Amino acid sequence: MTIIRDVDSVELAVFGFFRLCSQRHRKGLAEKKSEHRVEGCFQGVLMNILLVNPPNCGRSIPEERYGITSLKQIFRGEPLALEELAGNLLHHSVRIVDLKADPEGLEVELSDLRPDVVGITGVTCEANTMLNIAAQVKESCRATVVVGGIHASSDPEFFNRAVVDYIVVGIGKKSFAGLVTALEEGTEQKEIPPGVLRTRPGSQLDRPAIRADIHDLVMDNPPAYQLVSRYRSHYILEKLGINMGFVASAYGCPHRCSFCSIKGQTGGSYLTKSIDAVLRDIQLLPNVPVIRLVDANTFGNPQRAMQLCRAIGEAGIRKQYLADIRSDTVVRHPEMLQAWKEIGLRAVIIGFEEVSDSSLAAMNKANQVAMNTEAIRILHDIGITIVGDFILSPDYDEPDFDRLSGYLSETRIDLPMVTVMTPLPGTALYHEQQHRITNHNLDYYTLTNAVVPTRLDEKKFYTLYAEVLADSHDNAQL
Repeated sequence: MTIIRDVDSVELAVFGFFRLCSQRHRKGLAEKKSEHRVEGCFQGVLMNILLVNPPNCGRSIPEERYGITSLKQIFRGEPLALEELAGNLLHHSVRIVDLKADPEGLEVELSDLRPDVVGITGVTCEANTMLNIAAQVKESCRATVVVGGIHASSDPEFFNRAVVDYIVVGIGKKSFAGLVTALEEGTEQKEIPPGVLRTRPGSQLDRPAIRADIHDLVMDNPPAYQLVSRYRSHYILEKLGINMGFVASAYGCPHRCSFCSIKGQTGGSYLTKSIDAVLRDIQLLPNVPVIRLVDANTFGNPQRAMQLCRAIGEAGIRKQYLADIRSDTVVRHPEMLQAWKEIGLRAVIIGFEEVSDSSLAAMNKANQVAMNTEAIRILHDIGITIVGDFILSPDYDEPDFDRLSGYLSETRIDLPMVTVMTPLPGTALYHEQQHRITNHNLDYYTLTNAVVPTRLDEKKFYTLYAEVLADSHDNAQL
């Protein structure tokens, strides 16, 4: 869970989840005559579109108040959501600027491209920065600003501001392209695609219920990986010094953990790409040795996961993989993990979350500690590295920290990732905890800050948190 479930710009991301964005065409654009080279041939370009991945911008309470720097986590990885969007914008001139790799790149791109549409993606801790970028765009040019991503999908009202023209909720690959077409044809005032909201500053947004289906994946059009080729050297596993690429094989999750914001991506659906589309996307990264399958739950359909495994093997693809899985899936299907190990599965990311059954039940996790422990044993036997996500509560006292530390030591998690329970807007946890929130500045919603009061003295809480990480990372590996 945790980081991986709210972040699309990380090796831990987010993975993400899909951030979707765009902007409006300038007056007289329909008469534009220029020709540009698109995917190897000359075609008439309809619109200039700039897609923006925000810079690293989360803030850290333990660092700012107590000088504890070890808890600040930097998220890094290619902006796959934007690559997916760009791949569906055929015949347009599209660029991606990744401000995580090039923090000063926005002004240059705005001046050079003079975009008609600017799309900005981001997760919760990047939401304020997204608004700042939108304001910079408005000051620089007359582009239409569209925001999207996991926070926009979970809490679109946050972006109902004058500097934003449209909000894309959900996967967005299809709806964003539809919006671009409406802007290019000048029909956006009459009708906009489902999944797109026109901002109404000062008035409540009218948000219809959205539930994604297989057509929203637009699988025929692959991600535009070539648009981030200049940044490719930044997308590495630092400790290993090897390049890593992102591929999506599934969207959404069939489970309903109270803390998780993934429901905003699909409206509750669990959707999988075709086997052929996944193979194609992997093969579009020929020089990338490690593939991060950035799905909330790659193995949510075990039968389909086995089909994908066999297809990768039969295609003779030689790569390593990182993927998300639930512990109960490991226990029920160890033969599937063995097969994936044989075709290159290097590590799995598992949301263990807690070390007591009562705490797991409170999260609506639908799992037990005994299941987690058995999954760890199975994965050790197979030889698959375990990245284990754990969530500590702001209500932890010293014995709780001791229990977590003891469990991490006993079970030999290869790379523990420990975050703080954070009520992200749009989640069931947020509705439960909203009355307790004392820090409403989204810059601190990095999953490493407590935004509700801690039971322990705050400095003591962060000190013990840092100690758990330090102790559990002594022999960490991936």
